[in-house]
Amino acid sequence: MTWAEAAWFRYSGSTPDYCLCFINFLILFACYTLTGLPIALLELCAPGRLTTPYKLQPKVRLSPDVFIRCYTNAARDMALLTMGPLLLVPYAALKVTRIRTGLPLPSVWEVAAQLVVYMLMEDYLGYWFHRLQHTKWFYKNIHYVHHEFRAPMVFVAAHAHWSESLVLGFASFVSMVIVPCHITTCWLWFAIRGAAGVEIHCGFNFPFSPTKLIPFYGGAEFHDYHHNGGKRIQNNFAPLFTFCDYIYEGDISSGN
Repeated sequence: MTWAEAAWFRYSGSTPDYCLCFINFLILFACYTLTGLPIALLELCAPGRLTTPYKLQPKVRLSPDVFIRCYTNAARDMALLTMGPLLLVPYAALKVTRIRTGLPLPSVWEVAAQLVVYMLMEDYLGYWFHRLQHTKWFYKNIHYVHHEFRAPMVFVAAHAHWSESLVLGFASFVSMVIVPCHITTCWLWFAIRGAAGVEIHCGFNFPFSPTKLIPFYGGAEFHDYHHNGGKRIQNNFAPLFTFCDYIYEGDISSGN
């Protein structure tokens, strides 16, 4: 038994599976907050001459009140959904699937392979779900909340109608039910997904971002174009990568 497995044995042995599952949401909330906060402070506090070269819509400057309102509304909805259906379903899924909480811990290669699968599967599902949100009824009644900000900023990542957040939360678990993993991989997946959501909504195109090394990754510039077009935009739907938009390019019933 390695030192990591010994530490996990001591921790998991005294922690109910219910709590191990709930940590997913604590990690997601922490990543949403801690990843977004430095970029928010940069946009609000740094001199314009330093941030303008990297800002995708440099003429748009949001006030601190807008940042606070967006964050508090999103945090409230995340808390309510976490304490309700988004906790019940994943915990039930953990109990009926092969998601593991015990030993052995997964290898690095196992974790890496599963994360790639999860990214690809959620990106495919996310593309079609997002595309559906831009049909006339869904945009008018649900998706318009997320598109309140034509120039997105970090906290817009979780700024959405509660029903949209609910479906997206379930979508994050679909791949893990199909391809079961260890609970620690779930934690890492939620951390990555939370940070990626913040990054694509940050409103900045930083040339030194490590995400530029990821093949087919859309990033902030790709998603900013989608937000800037509002309901008339009928492309750039995928949350992470660009290939679904290239493969399935074309309009559906427009939200115009």
